[in-house]
Amino acid sequence: MSAEESLTKAEELLGRLEEARARLDSTDDPDVAVEVLQELAQLAREVEAELQRARRATETDATDA
Repeated sequence: MSAEESLTKAEELLGRLEEARARLDSTDDPDVAVEVLQELAQLAREVEAELQRARRATETDATDA
């Protein structure tokens, strides 16, 4: 996967993260809040993984040049 593809995926995940955060802000149900917090944590891990992939792809491209 290229750095650009990883960054695009990270941006998509950030959009999903913002949607989940908005759901968290709009709920008063503790069970829903816990579910959304778990989703937020998972999305944050996925964003971090994509950023790491992009960083590695950029470093690989730089050493190939």
